[in-house]
Amino acid sequence: MAILGLHHITLISSNAQRTVDFYTGVLGQRLVKQTVNFDDPGAYHLYFGDELGRPGSAITFFEWPQSLKGRPGIGGTHHFALSVTDRDGLLRWKRRLTDLGVPVQGPFDRHYFTSIYVQDPDGVIVEIATRGPGWSVDEDPASIGGAHCPPLAEMIVANRDEARIAAETWPDPVTEITPDMALQQGMHHITAISSNIERTQAFFGDLLGMRRVKMTDNFDRPGSAHWYWGVDDGRPGTVMTYFEHDPKTEPLVRMGAGQTHHVALAVADEDTQLEWREKLLRAGLNVTPVRDRIYFKSIYTNDPDGHIVELATTGPGFAIDETAADLGRSLQLPPWLEMHRGTIAQSLRPLDVPEWKSLETVRS
Repeated sequence: MAILGLHHITLISSNAQRTVDFYTGVLGQRLVKQTVNFDDPGAYHLYFGDELGRPGSAITFFEWPQSLKGRPGIGGTHHFALSVTDRDGLLRWKRRLTDLGVPVQGPFDRHYFTSIYVQDPDGVIVEIATRGPGWSVDEDPASIGGAHCPPLAEMIVANRDEARIAAETWPDPVTEITPDMALQQGMHHITAISSNIERTQAFFGDLLGMRRVKMTDNFDRPGSAHWYWGVDDGRPGTVMTYFEHDPKTEPLVRMGAGQTHHVALAVADEDTQLEWREKLLRAGLNVTPVRDRIYFKSIYTNDPDGHIVELATTGPGFAIDETAADLGRSLQLPPWLEMHRGTIAQSLRPLDVPEWKSLETVRS
C-alpha cells in the first residue's frame, strides 16, 4: 500500500474558454476531457494533460464564472510546476512566453532545479522547472531529506539580480513548441502552504508514507521552512512541497478564481484505496466514502491545515468514454446525468477546442 505520486490538481477558473486558450494555445497542453463537476453539474470540469491525461500530468478546472477572486494563504496551494527537460528548454519557454506577451519571472536557481514563473488568466502561478540536477546536489543520495540544507548565500544574491535575470533568455524567437521543450512530462511538483511544517511531516511522511526528500528554506524568504516529500528518490511528478508560514501574520486561503480546490495523489487501484480509507479513519481523519469519478475512483480528506487532499486510482483513464484520438472534443457526462444532457448543455457556453497536434513525448 503506497502513494504512487501526484495524480492531478484541480483549480478554479472564472472563464472556461479563456482557460482552454491558455493551457492549450500557450502552454501546449491537451484538453483531454470536457465534462461537468459531478457535484455541481451546471459547471464545467475541464481536464488538461499529456496526450492521454495520465496521472501526474492532469491539471483540471471547475468553471465558476461568478466566483470572487481567490487569495493564497495557509490551507491553500501556492503554485504548481510543470516539467521541462533542461535549461535550454526553459529558456526557450521564456522567449516564447515573452514574445506572446505573457509576463515571465526568472529564471531562478532553486539549486535542485531551475525555473521560471508565469500566471494564467485567473492568476494561478504556474512554474516551469527543469528535471535536474535533483536532490543529491547537497546530500548523499541515500540520506536526502535527513538534514536541513539552507540555500547558499550567493544563490540568494544571484536570484535578486533583476537585470541579469531579465537579460537571460533564448536568443532567437520560438514560434512553435518543439518536442525538446514540450511540457508533456507532467507535473514537477505542487507547492502548498502550512502553518506548522512538523504537522505536515506527520501527515505526508508518517501517515501517507511519502519520503521527505529535502528540508530547506523558501529561497525567496530565507529562514522560512520549505520541505519536500516524494516517492522513491523524489522524482518529478511525485513531489508535494510546503512553505511554512506564520499563522499569526499570514492569512488563511480564500477559495475563489485562481486558487486550488484540491490536490490528488495517485493510488494503484480500488482495493488499495479502501485500505487507505481505513487507515485514514483509524488515524482520526474525516474521509469521504468512495466517489465514482468515471475516469478514476476517489476519496477525500484534509491535510492538517484543511487543504483538501484526494486519493485517486490510476484508472480506468480518460479513454473509457471516447477514443484516444477524440479526447476532449465534446461534452461527456456520467450515466446518471445523461438524462439531463439537454438542460446541462444549455447552461454551459460551448467551447472552441483546438485540434490536438501530437508531439514526440520526452520521458526520462
